Amino acid sequence: MHDDPVARLLRGKACFADDAELSDPLFVAFARSTEAAGRIEAVTTDHAMECAGVFAIHSTEDIELAGTLPVNPVLQLSRTPPFPIIAQGHVQAVGQPVAMVIADSRNAAIDGAEAIGIALVAEDMMLEPQEIASGNWHQGDVADCRAAAAHVVTTKVHHARLAPAPLEPRSISVAYDALTDTATIWTSTQTPHRARDSFATILGIDPERIRVIAQDVGGAFGMKASVYPEEVAVVWAAFRHRRSIKWTATRSEDFVAATQGRGITSSGTLTLDAAGKFTSLTAQIDAPLGQWLPNSALIPAWNAARILPSGYGIDAIDIRTSAATINLPPTGIYRGAGRPEAVALIERLVDLAAHVTGIDPIEIRKRNLVPQTAMPFTTATGQILCSGDYAAALTQLAKVSDYDALRTYQAQRRELGALVGIGISFYLEPSGSGWESATVSRDVDGKVTVASGSSAQGQQRHIAFGRIASAQLDQPLSSISVTMGDTATSPEGIGALASRSTAIGGSAVLAASRALKRRIDAGETGPISETVRYENDGQAWGYGAYLVMVSIDSETGTTTIEQATCVDDAGRLIAPEQVIGQIRGGFAQGWGEAMQEAMHHDADGQVLTGSFMDYALPRAYDLPDLHISSTQTPTPTNLLGAKGVGEAGTIGAPPAILNAVFDALAPLGVRELDMPLTPAKIWHAINAATKGSN
Repeated sequence: MHDDPVARLLRGKACFADDAELSDPLFVAFARSTEAAGRIEAVTTDHAMECAGVFAIHSTEDIELAGTLPVNPVLQLSRTPPFPIIAQGHVQAVGQPVAMVIADSRNAAIDGAEAIGIALVAEDMMLEPQEIASGNWHQGDVADCRAAAAHVVTTKVHHARLAPAPLEPRSISVAYDALTDTATIWTSTQTPHRARDSFATILGIDPERIRVIAQDVGGAFGMKASVYPEEVAVVWAAFRHRRSIKWTATRSEDFVAATQGRGITSSGTLTLDAAGKFTSLTAQIDAPLGQWLPNSALIPAWNAARILPSGYGIDAIDIRTSAATINLPPTGIYRGAGRPEAVALIERLVDLAAHVTGIDPIEIRKRNLVPQTAMPFTTATGQILCSGDYAAALTQLAKVSDYDALRTYQAQRRELGALVGIGISFYLEPSGSGWESATVSRDVDGKVTVASGSSAQGQQRHIAFGRIASAQLDQPLSSISVTMGDTATSPEGIGALASRSTAIGGSAVLAASRALKRRIDAGETGPISETVRYENDGQAWGYGAYLVMVSIDSETGTTTIEQATCVDDAGRLIAPEQVIGQIRGGFAQGWGEAMQEAMHHDADGQVLTGSFMDYALPRAYDLPDLHISSTQTPTPTNLLGAKGVGEAGTIGAPPAILNAVFDALAPLGVRELDMPLTPAKIWHAINAATKGSN
């Protein structure tokens, strides 16, 4: 590629949001609430205005908005919480902005924010979540299935709140043009076009007056899929003061005010007949929300329910989901966004079913998975599984992991008193649905430019899109340039989320490239261009299986993963090396959730894990080797035949680890543990079980 994105990053030529060079910019800092719930009696700014370099201070009475942030209504909302840019009369979470300080330097803005006096009268926290959205899926007679069942298993899975923690925190640089009264905005976002439209809607500005650029984004994981109150405030201030302005969050600010992931608690009951056939599933999903709703706030609660019963052919279901607000930071989509929660619940139930029936965990899954001959298959929640041989993935997993030998080895070690466990999980990964766009152009010199409406935040999607165009146009990759993430130069698009970019965005590139090739073959020689708005024919469902073998030190509770193996089917692979990177990265985050990551708040809503000294983010040497295997079953739902894989590891790894740990502790009778599976938790469980048996 003649604009190699990897080389540019390695040479320090990247342009992240804070790197944007502005002419004589101002800088922003925020004074934030120290209470989770309270009435604002006064905001005193006199001392702050006396600080050197302070230009202006704004609190709630200064900012008038024309609209609010739209929320994707995948569940029925009974009410929509307000989206206050600056707290209005009351604060609803620790870290909520109460005042904005604008100064001629970043340090001056911080000094000014620290000098602001905020008089708060503490109010009672919302101790019980208040439901604002719900949904349910019902089919068949669950009660009859339970009455006739040979076996009934029940479990509850709690997912701790997680901090997405991308390398680059939230950041925005606004270049204001006084001559045209327009703004060019560099912001760290997954959704440039949606961000532009959100700014315009909230502020009552014509979208044509706003250009959003997300040239390089240092990670996102769902945290940057929506605009934030602070970002809207910065754009408002740029237009208000007709000046260029910057703001970049500190890591501490992201811990208290950026969206968090997971937090869902799910409970379920699975019934089986005497042959080990699953007959019904009952599930309740409880999803926390914060004091305001990002655009995709309801997606995790929706996905965690509608993806059930995963790839298993269960006819009778009663599945309910509930999303509720509380005085804590907002929750939103985080890599997987409800997929890990759905799969963790069903896979724990399936392992319990294997235990009560005595059927091998791989065998009981193969007996109950939807067969390849039934594809496409409509699940009891109305989801259409597009293609795949689910049982074959488990067969391949058993082969590449040498499963039978592992079971023999486990039995030998157990006889010597070792706590050794093997965990299996099967997962589904639905990709996004809808549309994406692409423009493919050829200039007079024969060089090709691909402009995608999708975007990227570290995945090097440029490589996949370049290869698609190269193959269709019979041109070397070195002659193809790929651009994205700029609302002025890229066609309209949705962005990078929900494992949609290669499947849908890549299909748009493929369609535009084919259209351009037809014109080239017809003899057109001048500069030519083709733009395609491509919409898929339904979701592509990636899938796979994970195996994890663990050993546990009974004296310390320390868990060691001795082997980790996966088989993934992401449909047609365009850039296999990028797929491997996505799987490894997803596994690292799945391992983090299962083993050590958790956001903690005290009874007053104060953050207890507000830095990496307290929040246990995985490090490279924490992670085990992952043996990766794959199959490729193209999907008929998009032109490319590709399925999502960006979230695979976060979906498949946690339940495999959970099942392995419970398998290791099975001789002690331990049946309940919440993630993360820290040494302290496991040691206490071992100690309690040992004392109980004496």
